[in-house]
Amino acid sequence: MRRKPTREQAEGAVRTLIEWIGEDPDREGLADTPARVVRSYEELFGGYLSDPADILARTFDEVEAYDEIVLLKGVRFESFCEHHMLPIIGTAHVAYYPRGRVVGISKLARVIDAYARRMQIQERLTAQIAGAIQSVLDPLGVAVMIESEHHCMSTRGVRKHGVGMVTTRMLGCFKEDPAHRREFLQLIRQGD
Repeated sequence: MRRKPTREQAEGAVRTLIEWIGEDPDREGLADTPARVVRSYEELFGGYLSDPADILARTFDEVEAYDEIVLLKGVRFESFCEHHMLPIIGTAHVAYYPRGRVVGISKLARVIDAYARRMQIQERLTAQIAGAIQSVLDPLGVAVMIESEHHCMSTRGVRKHGVGMVTTRMLGCFKEDPAHRREFLQLIRQGD
């Protein structure tokens, strides 16, 4: 197992990058920047400290035999592209058909953040969210759609602004039954 660098080593790496771009890391405005960057990384990449299975562990069985779709739509998230470490800003829509138990909706948002606050590619992020919900809740099906803008494409390289990427993962009844898939997609678009 790799040894995690110390805080001082991480701050030194930021200082080196500041020097590499041609700035003076001792300049008044930059003197505290290495420490600030490391503190911000603790927050931005806090998903590595979260276990989605733990987040989803507490469920509710008293649901009056509820067996219709549960959809949380429009959950904004921020992630970082693992190739350039630039932001991926997007919206996630998550649905499941319960099998006798439900989870608090804030838990679904926390699962999205647990995976988003890691270095990612959108396809894996989509699959991880769906897989965690399917694995822990064992619903009849799970559907996840993510719509986002990748700053690695809009702020550098090809510089294409306003281009969105959409990924989906359908499991169980959402994959097997086109009617359930259509219901998910229609509910997402309601109110647009």
